[in-house]
Amino acid sequence: MPRWPLIALALLALPAAAADWALSVVEPRVKPGARFEFEVIGPADEKLPEVLGLQVRGDRSVPVLAAEALAPQEGARRRYAAQLPRLPAGTVQLELADRASGVLVLIVSADDMLRQLTGAEDTAVEPPLSENEPIYFSVGTRGDTTARFQLSFKYRLFDRQFGWGRHWPWLAGLHFAYTQTSIWNLSETSKPFTDTSYRPSLFWQWRRTDDKTWIDAARLGFEHESNGKEGAESRSLNTLFVRPEWLFTLDDGKQFEFTPKIYGYLDKSDNPDIEKYRGYVDWAVRYGDRERSWRALARVGTAEKGSFQLDWFERTRMFGTGPVSGYLHAQIFTGYGESLLDYNMRNKSQLRIGFAIVP
Repeated sequence: MPRWPLIALALLALPAAAADWALSVVEPRVKPGARFEFEVIGPADEKLPEVLGLQVRGDRSVPVLAAEALAPQEGARRRYAAQLPRLPAGTVQLELADRASGVLVLIVSADDMLRQLTGAEDTAVEPPLSENEPIYFSVGTRGDTTARFQLSFKYRLFDRQFGWGRHWPWLAGLHFAYTQTSIWNLSETSKPFTDTSYRPSLFWQWRRTDDKTWIDAARLGFEHESNGKEGAESRSLNTLFVRPEWLFTLDDGKQFEFTPKIYGYLDKSDNPDIEKYRGYVDWAVRYGDRERSWRALARVGTAEKGSFQLDWFERTRMFGTGPVSGYLHAQIFTGYGESLLDYNMRNKSQLRIGFAIVP
């Protein structure tokens, strides 16, 4: 790196004429969201506190950063560390929040956009973009050879640290989700899609922050489901739903999840008797860990007709393929309504095998 930028940074870091506190940093380059260390030089004979507040200069919308002392005070100096928010690439100027101080200049390196969205380096807080339901592609034969595949994601609309999410923290629970499930007939010449279910939803998600609440999390929201067809093959419905979550860590270290989705129909004119085959609850359980897991989904209609789906996921690196983050996938479906088009039809049980990205 040329010397002149470092000289400029050093000049910027010098305290202003009226400042009694000086700030300096050894390594000015910092990744968004990363921890950084710096040194504070205080007035003579003044005790430097255990925690100091750092404010982004000129931008009060960014929360004050808590800088914690790393070592005992040495004379008028003391070392501190703080965590930088996920700020855009470029330079950022920091100053003490409640004391007249010089300016600390950091160079925020460019962060990969996909990493920002998925929060690959931030596991403490749910990333803005994340999986919702399993994502997979599996193939099976039941007379015709068919593939069933699913895409699913959710997006958190507000960040708790910035803007509206900072002023009204409950907004950070609002999510948009989208799930698409398709059945693809591979046997016919034109390879037609038998049916596709499109499910956009908007929901508010709450997570437990103590050890006394009787549920671990809950979702409350609205979902639309349709197959995008016209005339006699048109299927659509609108529902309001609530989905409580219970998570149990077992003695073997694996986790058992119970997440029933309870819903009421707002509009089901294309399929007015769908509750006879689907009911009002999706009974969902899951057992396992990130290497191997089982997921079961059952529906029981008011006419005692329903369906059952069992999914199995096994991480491929368990078979010596290296650090691949995908999964082998097997799925068994039996009962009514494998697709929205056939919600009131029962076909033969189907086994499909394939690959999953997210279990």
